[in-house]
Amino acid sequence: MSNRAHRVWQDHLQWSRRFFLGLGAAGVAALRNGSASLAADDANSPVRDARLKEAVEKLERWLTPAAEFRDVSRGSPIPHTLDAGQLAEAGLTRETWKLQVLPDPEHPAKLRRPMSLEAGTALDFAGLLELGQTQAVRFPKVMTCLNIGCPLGMGVWEGVPLRSVIWQTKPRENLRRVIYWGFHNNKPEQKFQSSLPVDRVLEDLHGLPPVILAYKLNGDWLSPQRGGPVRMVVPEAYGFKSIKWLNTILLSNLFHANDTYAQGNNDVDSTLKTFAATLNAPTDVAAGTPLAITGYAQVGTSGLTKVQVWLQPANEEWPTEDQYFLKSPWRDAAILPLAETLAPETRDLLKSAAGFTADGEPQAWPQPLTKVHWAILWDGLPPGKYTLRCRTVDPQGHAQPMPRPFQKSGHAAIEEVTVTVRE
Repeated sequence: MSNRAHRVWQDHLQWSRRFFLGLGAAGVAALRNGSASLAADDANSPVRDARLKEAVEKLERWLTPAAEFRDVSRGSPIPHTLDAGQLAEAGLTRETWKLQVLPDPEHPAKLRRPMSLEAGTALDFAGLLELGQTQAVRFPKVMTCLNIGCPLGMGVWEGVPLRSVIWQTKPRENLRRVIYWGFHNNKPEQKFQSSLPVDRVLEDLHGLPPVILAYKLNGDWLSPQRGGPVRMVVPEAYGFKSIKWLNTILLSNLFHANDTYAQGNNDVDSTLKTFAATLNAPTDVAAGTPLAITGYAQVGTSGLTKVQVWLQPANEEWPTEDQYFLKSPWRDAAILPLAETLAPETRDLLKSAAGFTADGEPQAWPQPLTKVHWAILWDGLPPGKYTLRCRTVDPQGHAQPMPRPFQKSGHAAIEEVTVTVRE
């Protein structure tokens, strides 16, 4: 990241700590129709209102069970659909997995000890776990596709920092980029690779967790469906950087990215954007009935300070020059504390994870690179059709879809939902 990005990250962490400590561990900046209310344990909080409380109780859990992640896997057949024998033959079981770490044949870095299948020095799963005994890390991260407007899942990922394996190859010089891919049915046309600058691998700048070779998700072994037995996980990046079924790493002197995803007209250096969307909103209600509206927000690298909501009469024209609705009468929603949507049995997963205390409490909230939930109770409306919109605001005052409104660098469009109010 640039120096500016560093300042943004630090400002977000400082603001988040002040916000969280000011409310207390169970606090929530609960807001109704734009006016501040008290914390969630106060009887006057809108979260205590039966209509809003019922909607909040229906929210998805903060951590997504592994089996409930959305799947956008590639391949024909998709690797995780192979039968048990085929998985073993492909090296996609913990007993048969091997990782090669080699010099890039076209732009070779100089290594004293490459890890290769041919020489019998490839890293196996037992060797990876041995490193994990002293070096394993875990952190929560939302997994998101660059071009899909909703997270695929939110989990606690555990593994060994990639740099720990790279140093075992004893690199000498000419190392500028790390290129990697996973199993692809031995079909070159299905190969899907990604890459990182070596400084991101060797050093964790701006408070970011390390890039890891992940083998656990939410405390369980990584399944083939989630990219196991081992996948790459890059904390601040979109999913195409977190390659599944990892089996090959090249250490390269190449000076630029050469990700497969670039071929689809995508910005392969984008980091996670901050944006919000609704999970549930009444779309057909009687006049005068309050609307319990809930949603989630992805906390990207720019951070998050507010989620805002606006209901506009559908027949109301808006100035075309204000295409991002910057002058609209937005109202602040409540950003819910972690305790509202964290399943109690998953608290142990967060103990001493990156960004969390030994008791599993977040050191900052909203937690960067994850998601949060929000809620608002909107007063009843006269009959008619309305357009519901929601947006985020980051610590720099940038409102969604700014500061990066372009599709190539990640989905962040302002969502629109039609609400019909009957007489």
